[in-house]
Amino acid sequence: MSFPAMVLRVVIASPSDVPEARDAVEKALHDWNDANATTKGTVLLPWRWETSSVPLLGDHPQALINSQGVDSADIVIALFGSRLGSPTPDAVSGTVEEIERAVASGKPVHLYFSDAPLPNDVDTVQLDGLREFKAEISGRGLLGRFTNVGQLTHEVWKAIEHDVSAIASNLGTPVQGEPNAVKFRVQSRREREQEGIDKRGKVKYKTRRWFEVTNIGGASATEVTFASSATAGLMRLTGTDDPVTIEPGTSWRVPVVYSSGSSGAKLLINWVDDGEKKSESFDVQ
Repeated sequence: MSFPAMVLRVVIASPSDVPEARDAVEKALHDWNDANATTKGTVLLPWRWETSSVPLLGDHPQALINSQGVDSADIVIALFGSRLGSPTPDAVSGTVEEIERAVASGKPVHLYFSDAPLPNDVDTVQLDGLREFKAEISGRGLLGRFTNVGQLTHEVWKAIEHDVSAIASNLGTPVQGEPNAVKFRVQSRREREQEGIDKRGKVKYKTRRWFEVTNIGGASATEVTFASSATAGLMRLTGTDDPVTIEPGTSWRVPVVYSSGSSGAKLLINWVDDGEKKSESFDVQ
């Protein structure tokens, strides 16, 4: 069924060394659409030069990417791994040119730098250039970081929620939600992070897990608390027990620890909606 919507083009910019991160950003945008397009009246349109640009002769490739994608973008998400990228006639790299062009035109630009271990065959010249650019750009705003694609997905969702609200406000268009109702979406998240070095000199890792609870409705959920249960094994929430408020379009992280062999895990959410106590159980494993 059709519905009216504000369409926002989101350009995904990066050098060639982070293809998995590029894919993760595009998937995050599609997932956001699945969860929010009808309720918020907004559709995000990912734009990547390798899949969205039209082959054309007559100008430098970067100039064509700019005219076909960057200049008509509403939002730019830029990613860096261990490379700065190839130089263009006007900038130290194509990705940097896209960033500067978007910033100059007043578009929201979100930069994320990977904290993942460097590859063994890292190009040191590229890495030095990237570090120099990062040092320069850090004085011009807030930079994002990610260790893996799961963490990047969470960061992209936060950025999009911020931008959609800001753009809708500037246009005088209210962000839609389910009128006068709270509706939760719960997603299981995990990320692997470096913990140290073992006796053999190998990197040790640990996995952090949490539930991302998003209020996709149109009303505030107040006095929100969480509880857990499992039919086998143990599932324990490690966050604070204090009640929280989750506004429409915002998310809350609920850290969790599982024991081995746990199954049948559920997350119970209790909240107050317009003075009425409510609760809902979600399967999370």
